[in-house]
Parts: sequence; C-alpha cells; structure tokens
Amino acid sequence: MLEKRRNIKMTKKDEHYFAPHPKSKPKFGIIQTCLRGKTFKFLTASGVFSKKRVDPGTKLLIENMVLPENGYVLDIGCGYGAIGIAAAVFNPKLHVLMVDVNERAVKLAKRNVELNRVCNAEVKRGHLYEPVEDYTFNCILSNPPVSAGLATVKAIIVEAPKHMADKATLQMVLKSKIGGKRLQLIFEEAFGNCIVLARESGYRILMSKKEKPN
Repeated sequence: MLEKRRNIKMTKKDEHYFAPHPKSKPKFGIIQTCLRGKTFKFLTASGVFSKKRVDPGTKLLIENMVLPENGYVLDIGCGYGAIGIAAAVFNPKLHVLMVDVNERAVKLAKRNVELNRVCNAEVKRGHLYEPVEDYTFNCILSNPPVSAGLATVKAIIVEAPKHMADKATLQMVLKSKIGGKRLQLIFEEAFGNCIVLARESGYRILMSKKEKPN
C-alpha cells in the first residue's frame, strides 16, 4: 500500500527536509547554475534538500516543464525555490506561488526571489495545499518530499484536481525506482490520463491534464 513506508529508508539527515522547524544550525552557501540557457543564483543552507547543487531531478523538471501562456502556477514542496523561480523567469506573464512546510526553506525561497530579481512570484509556508486553498492553478509543479513517505506524495496527486483549472497540468519528477510506476497509476486514477514527459538518469517526469468531465 502507498500509505506504508516500507520502501523508504529514512535517516536523521533526511528528517529535517520536510520538518516544519529544522533543528540543525544553518550553514549557508550559494549555488550558481545554468537552467534552460539562463543563469541563476540560489542561496542554500543546511536543513533543506540538496543544499550543494540543484539536484538532477529538479534540473530535469525545469528543463522539460510545460508552462501555460498565462495564469497561476504552483511549486509545491518548493525547497529553496529553484523550480518556481525558474518558471517565473521563463514566463513573466505567470503568477507563481511556492509552498513549503519547512520554515528555513521558505525563508531561503523568499531571499532567492529577491536574489534573482523575480517580480511575479511569492512564497507561502504551510502543509501541502493549505496555504493556497483560495487559488485555482493552470499548472502545478513538484519535486515532492519522497522521504516524507509515499502517502504525502499521493496526497499531492489526488488533491491536485480540486485546485486546478480545466486543462491545467500536474507535472511531478520522481525517481523511477521509488514508486515511479505505482504513482503513475495514482496519476491515472486521479486524472484519467498520464504520460511520461521526460526520463533521464533514473528519474521520470509524470504529467497529467485535468479534463472536463463528460
């Protein structure tokens, strides 16, 4: 069952990535990277996911994400903000919201919005969709906190349609060996459709579109 965590090996090092209040003392750093031909700088710190580099899964999603022409985009589980900030930069017509439960990640994401001179993005703190209940999104993007358990990832998927406009997409990057095939079935159950948008280095991007009911 997806709710069980038998296939997830969680360590003390992993726990603070999705904890609301990381206990480790922050050690800050700067990442400079090129994404889709543009240069970005991200302030990072201990207590957040992939503090030393933009991880391969996040890069794969950024390089392949399909953005709407306009409207609202959500980066759920945003970490220090790489995906949401990139989406806002690549299409300034979008309004991007970024959400994370980790207070340190939220502070870093807000700082990175300023650092990259992004005017069309904002960051909110909270659990999953709670901070954005009043919004309807044209696209939802996520590199989810798999270490939190597959039940959390499943919740991101099955609750997404309630927060999406017609023809909006959910795009999520996952390690193929950690629930990739099982979660594809959850995508199909929630939306009635699912494709593998891209696949590389043990990662895959799943994408579903919200269709009008018949």
